[in-house]
This record gives sequence, structure tokens and C-alpha cells, in this order.
Amino acid sequence: MLKRIVQLFIVIAGGTLGFLYLPDLFDNFWNVDNWLHSVTGMITGALILYLLTFWFVDYIVDFLRWIEETLVRVPVADLLFGSFGLLIGLLVAYLVNITLQDIEFTLVSQVLPIFITIFLGYLGFQVGFKRKDEFVSLLTIATKKEKDKEKTKSTDSENDENTADQPKAKILDTSVIIDGRIADICQTHFLEGTILIPQFVLEELQHIADSSDVLKRNRGRRGLDVLNRMQKEIPVNVEIYEGDFDDIQEVDSKLVKLAKLINGVVVTNDFNLNKVCEFQNVQVLNINDLANAVKPVVLPGEELTVNVIKDGKEENQGVAYLDDGTMIVVEEGKSYIGQTIEVLVTSVLQTSAGRMIFAKPKLLEKAL
Repeated sequence: MLKRIVQLFIVIAGGTLGFLYLPDLFDNFWNVDNWLHSVTGMITGALILYLLTFWFVDYIVDFLRWIEETLVRVPVADLLFGSFGLLIGLLVAYLVNITLQDIEFTLVSQVLPIFITIFLGYLGFQVGFKRKDEFVSLLTIATKKEKDKEKTKSTDSENDENTADQPKAKILDTSVIIDGRIADICQTHFLEGTILIPQFVLEELQHIADSSDVLKRNRGRRGLDVLNRMQKEIPVNVEIYEGDFDDIQEVDSKLVKLAKLINGVVVTNDFNLNKVCEFQNVQVLNINDLANAVKPVVLPGEELTVNVIKDGKEENQGVAYLDDGTMIVVEEGKSYIGQTIEVLVTSVLQTSAGRMIFAKPKLLEKAL
């Protein structure tokens, strides 16, 4: 059917061209009425292009079908915003070209407008296509603000205060999902509001889960299991953010941009991402900070019973661990490796990366 339509269009185009241009050629050979030349030119032009269709019509049909299949596969949002950007670009090109028509120089008045139209149309399409996520977010935020204003008008001051105190969305990064403790924290209702999982974080998790390295593959699968548990077993609102930022490569940078865009909170246990968020004034919740806050307080001077398992970085140091994973650096403890001894706490160092306890053997203290 499409092939017949293309052939019909080509025949009509050939007849039109023959009607317009061939009569002048016939006037040089036959002295016949002009209307006969026009009819003959139209039939000749239609016949010539019809015969040519047997050679190139298949290429045209294949090209049209390729365009059709490509447009069908393109998401509606991409097509809509790309077309909108194209229209804006063509409108700007039209306004620019109006000023060029008055110039008598042929290159400027006739040729340059063609390049300007193509360039601005392409530029408008690319801007609309690649920045669609930000446009959608702006429209969503604007719509939400309008709804909030309507709700404000229809409610009293007490309801207004409750609306203003709605919790922000919590955006999870890859490290905190793989860690797994976020599921337990959500189950205890310490996190309020929507839990947002960006699509690019899911893609990174899937990439890790498909890794050839056994450790990475296990970590990725653990993260996917944690998400399934949060979505099916834990009474918390988990949503997927479908948008992406094609102009940004790093996942951490995408998380920061998304948090700024929706005024959300990044949840992580990555020390470096924590610092980047603080530097860019993005609110961040660090799971390690929460874990450190609920750990039992250990004060200098307290006695602990530990098992020294390895040597430390400095000379004559030994390393032990508490049940919760807190590392204890035992001064002069290298000679006690493999033994369970009593130590005295000398100092405690607490950071976003974790807590570290410094101690010395109690036997040395008694000796002094």
C-alpha cells in the first residue's frame, strides 16, 4: 500500500513538473496550440517519473519504513519535547531570516537563511530532546506549587503548617543499598517520606550484579535483594525515578543534581559523596553517622577485653575489633597477637567514616 502511495505521489510530481517546464521545450519543435503542449508535457513528465519509480521506489519505501520504526520506538516524552524544541528553533530562524531578506547580496539573502534554518532547527531539537527531564521536573514542580496554593486557600492556618512540614524525598545511592542496613532503618520508621530509587542507580546495581568478579556480583545481588525486600515486605513508599542526566557521567554527580532538582535528601554511607553533598549545600544522611551515634559510648580510662588478631600499621601496634566491628588499635600490642587481653582505652576518634578506639595493654599499665 505504501509503495503505491509513493508511486502515485511521484507520478503527480512528474506530471506537475512536465506541465510547468516541458511546454517551453515543445514550442521549439512543434507549432501547435499551447494547451496541447501543456497536456503533452504533463503526460510525458508523469510517464518518465513513473518509469523511474521501478528503479528507486523501493529505496524510498525502505527509508520511510525506517523512519516510521524509529519514531515508534522513541518514547513519547522524547518525541514531544524534541518536536517542541524544533518548532522553537524554526520560529527563531524565521525571525532571523526576515531581517536578511532586505540585503541585496544573494549569498546572504538566499543561501544563508537555509543554513540558519537547518542549524537552529537541529539545535532546538537537541535542546528539547536532551533537557526533557529538567523540563518535566519544572512542569511537575510548577503544577505541585499551583496545587499547594489551591490547597492553602481552602484550608486553615493549622493545615497550612502541616503541609509545609511534609518530609523530603530520600534518595538512595548504590553503596547504601548494597550495605543493606537501610532496610532495617526503614522498618523501624526512622526515615519519613518517600524512598526514591533513581533508574541510573538501578542500572549500576545491575551492572555490578552481572560482573565477572564473584565479590562484586554478590554485592550487586545483595543490593537487588534489599530493594525487593523494601518494596514487598517493609511498609514504606518506594518509588523509581525514571529520569536521567545524559550530560553527566558519574552516578554520584547525578545524585547530587537530582537532590538539587527535587529538593531531596541523599542517603549514603560513602564518605566522599557525603563531603561533596555538604560542599554543594545538599542535605545528606550518612548511615555510618547514625551507626556511630547509637554505638555504646566508650570513654578514655575504661577497661575492655579484646582479642588481638593482627598487627597494625605502626611499629609494635596490634589490632582488635569489638562485636559491632569497631576497630581497636592496641599500642605495644603486636606481641599479644592471637591472645585475649585486657586493655585500657586511651582515646576515641569518631568520624563519618567510622569510629576508632586507641588503647594499651593493662599489663603494661600495671608494670608502670
